Amino acid sequence: MPKLSDATRNKLKSVSTATVATALFKRGLRIQMIQDVHPVGPDQPTMVGEAFTLRYMPAREDLNTIDVFKDRSHPQRKAVEDCPVGAVLVMDSRKDARAASAGAILVTRLMKRGVAGVVTDGGFRDSAEIARLGIPAYHHRPSAPTNLTLHQAIEINVPIGCGDAPVFPGDVILGDADGVIVIPAHLADEIASETFEMTAFEDFVTEEVGKGRGIFGLYPATDPQTLTDFAEWRKKNGR
Repeated sequence: MPKLSDATRNKLKSVSTATVATALFKRGLRIQMIQDVHPVGPDQPTMVGEAFTLRYMPAREDLNTIDVFKDRSHPQRKAVEDCPVGAVLVMDSRKDARAASAGAILVTRLMKRGVAGVVTDGGFRDSAEIARLGIPAYHHRPSAPTNLTLHQAIEINVPIGCGDAPVFPGDVILGDADGVIVIPAHLADEIASETFEMTAFEDFVTEEVGKGRGIFGLYPATDPQTLTDFAEWRKKNGR
């Protein structure tokens, strides 16, 4: 799995999914936002990490009994124990939240192992408890039934679809209050650098608009004076 540099990770922690979405759109990438997933709690830290994936398929009842957990190679349990430190566990639950993708015990284990976050396009059981853990966690909605009732964990660390977004192992996952976006691994460094700069400019623009300045020539910066003002703002604010 490609490894994020500390510099890239830290830059991405300071930018928004909205800014990244614009940078990806400039490169022709339009469907990188994972649809219909939401943070389990309102005060989660920004989530950044490499994707480690788990794929569920529709459960077949005779193969998905409670006894499957006796097998140490069961893909769900193995994903929880194998997901690397600093990575994000991303689960393809076929956008089906009628049964949970995981619960508080498994998410606690991920947190204790140093995983950066967890995402499913299905649901979590024990969602209120997960919200109190502090680890970034995203799902569609709470769901009490065990995953075994509908989801059969079938393989780990393979390309998946999550909320209609393609996720390849090692892609970089960014999550904030707006949701979760997937950055192709080979673009991570340049997207981080570009959006870091974009964020500085957007902060300048926000400050100017807050003072009553109009957007024509300011956003986008079609007036040369805007770039002059921005350079002075950066110097003043150490940005």
